Amino acid sequence: MFKKNVGTTDRIIRIILGVALLAGFFLLPDASYRYFLLIGIVPLATGLMNSCLLYSLLGMSTCPMKDADE
Repeated sequence: MFKKNVGTTDRIIRIILGVALLAGFFLLPDASYRYFLLIGIVPLATGLMNSCLLYSLLGMSTCPMKDADE
């Protein structure tokens, strides 16, 4: 379906960042910048899917060569 281009360390960082930003959205109901925290959906989704559209467009990958084709 999607070509893997997000390595393990990159994936963990994306998931943690995404969860933290989304947690901020729910924990800060009165903050004026609250809706900007929904950007956490992007790193969370790319981390869970092991694929990043921006990496694909730029021809980048943080996956080891043996895992890139799986």
